[in-house]
Amino acid sequence: MMEVLVFKTSVHTMEGVKQLSPWLNKLAGSNQWNFALDDADCILRITAPTVNAQEAIQLLAVNGFACEELE
Repeated sequence: MMEVLVFKTSVHTMEGVKQLSPWLNKLAGSNQWNFALDDADCILRITAPTVNAQEAIQLLAVNGFACEELE
């Protein structure tokens, strides 16, 4: 079953998205994630069956971005 994880992030620019892109593709698969940079919380959505929230939070932290899961 596909799970949708939603995160508030500090990724505000396309440069940040490009920096994270290879890592997110490896974590969740290409076309399984997206950013809503026009949202005040710079939302990251991941739709993948095998990704847990801590993996995504750690991936962004290692790359210098804040990330917290939203309910």
